[in-house]
Amino acid sequence: MGGTDARGQDMQDAATPDTFIVPTDAGAAKQQVTAIPPVLLGVEDPLPFLAGRWTTHRRLLDRTTGMTGTFTGLTTFTPDDGGLRWDEQGTVSWPSFEGPAFRSYRVLGVGGAVIDIRFMDARLLCRLDLGTGAARDEHDCSPDTYLVDFAVRSRKLIHYTWDVTGPAKDLLLTTTLERRSEAATAPETSGGVGLGPVGGA
Repeated sequence: MGGTDARGQDMQDAATPDTFIVPTDAGAAKQQVTAIPPVLLGVEDPLPFLAGRWTTHRRLLDRTTGMTGTFTGLTTFTPDDGGLRWDEQGTVSWPSFEGPAFRSYRVLGVGGAVIDIRFMDARLLCRLDLGTGAARDEHDCSPDTYLVDFAVRSRKLIHYTWDVTGPAKDLLLTTTLERRSEAATAPETSGGVGLGPVGGA
């Protein structure tokens, strides 16, 4: 993957109510309903907030073929040279493959609520401003584009998605992180297959 100019845009519309139409009884007029905005938790100091162990569930959708898969495992954020090391290890399952998989990143504080997510060779993956609890950024990985939406729901729950579009890939990867109470320890990463830049892709 090549470099990128991360824009660290806040997802300002994340807390805006959505209006949609639902039918009531058969033959009756449709009723307008206002959806409840998603709950978000602003994070002013992301590194200590993320530190620890998180149970990880990911839904994988290849929109080109309609094939679906899953990743289940553990994400661990451990202190590392002024930032955090992000290690993910678990099992990826597609209809044609199931086996162990892993990946690692570095998380660096940029200032305030802003963090950089970097590959282990220091290339930038994305920049996230978690001050409002929601952030969006885009990574250009020629010939495809990777759009990340990151939402902190509570001190124990994070949701994020990678929407990958382009001539080579058309994927939607939806991840839930649930905090564990144990002290953080880095998982072993020997064996298995390395996950793609967004995990399982």
